[in-house]
Amino acid sequence: MKQAPLYEQIYKEIWNKIQSVEFKEGDKIPSEKELSEKYHVSRITSKKAVDMLAEAGMVIRMPGKGTFVIGNEERRAKEKETETKEEKVSERVIGVILDGFGPSFGCQMLGGIEAECHRQGCEMVFHCSYGSIEEETKAIDKLLALGVAGILIMCVHDENYNSRILQLVVEHFPVVTLDRQMKGIPVSFVGTDNEAAARELTACLLEDGYRKICFAKPYAAETPTIQERMTGFRMAFHDYGIVPDEEIWLTDLKATLPRHYSEEQVEKDMGKVVRFVKDHPQIEAFVAVEYSIARIIYRCLWQLGLHKKCPVFCFDSSDNIMNEAMFTHVKQSEEKIGQLGVRILMDEINGKKEKQHVLVPYQIVEATEVGWD
Repeated sequence: MKQAPLYEQIYKEIWNKIQSVEFKEGDKIPSEKELSEKYHVSRITSKKAVDMLAEAGMVIRMPGKGTFVIGNEERRAKEKETETKEEKVSERVIGVILDGFGPSFGCQMLGGIEAECHRQGCEMVFHCSYGSIEEETKAIDKLLALGVAGILIMCVHDENYNSRILQLVVEHFPVVTLDRQMKGIPVSFVGTDNEAAARELTACLLEDGYRKICFAKPYAAETPTIQERMTGFRMAFHDYGIVPDEEIWLTDLKATLPRHYSEEQVEKDMGKVVRFVKDHPQIEAFVAVEYSIARIIYRCLWQLGLHKKCPVFCFDSSDNIMNEAMFTHVKQSEEKIGQLGVRILMDEINGKKEKQHVLVPYQIVEATEVGWD
């Protein structure tokens, strides 16, 4: 068996003497110099042994006088103080998991989270799941291993909820979801009224006389968020007494999903859109559920010479210092979503049991007249 390091052997021997009361409360233990001479070790080794005893709450150093054995009551008080400090540190650290982020959506929300953490006097540990349930689960487990007091999470786009998140909810661990609501699950949520936003956005096109409007969304992403946007789209048509033509919906794009993204997939999606537009010449306009899809569609329309004739509306936009908007879009209050998420999570960490469901106001921002060719 491998022999323990010398400093550990010295530490254990003195520890045993304290436990057996050979060294009683208030007794002065041998100095580092005396220990190094007794055990034939360096002063560095003897110092490390004494440091370990001090860290364990067995002794206390008194500069100029020596090192003395601490009594049981003092030791317990020191241990309690250490535990309290550790608990306070844990209470000041939260975990943040996003499935992805970029200039069109996520960056401002992340900034809002960081700013609110600073105001609350807490720290954040960030992980990205890249649209993978497996990576999301790993991120949760890593954060729990670090001892975070709660988790803010923008769930992965998937038809089923992550069972690891459901387990946290059942165990009453503080969790707040951002942007993507877990319907039917008792967990706090901060996001946008996607149904109302999609309804208002689509109504802008209907008011201008467009009727053959293509609804565009990612492949197999029937999440509550997208379902709400689809419902809002349909409701806008219903408000005008029109039935939307779902035969001209574009529903199988993959490049914008984090787990599918690649330059090759972007090219495939562009080819798909070009063929789709050619096969459905009746399409007059597009409503895309996200900015990246809108960009793909616009590029294809530009290639076909239809970009000025066929407007593209969407959710979100690329952030820029001039506040120029390529498309008429729903502008979500990302920063506010992040800030409120932190506040609600801190409420739960501090013992508030009531779950909160907050919808943050959005804006419809019109496209600016600049050259996008």
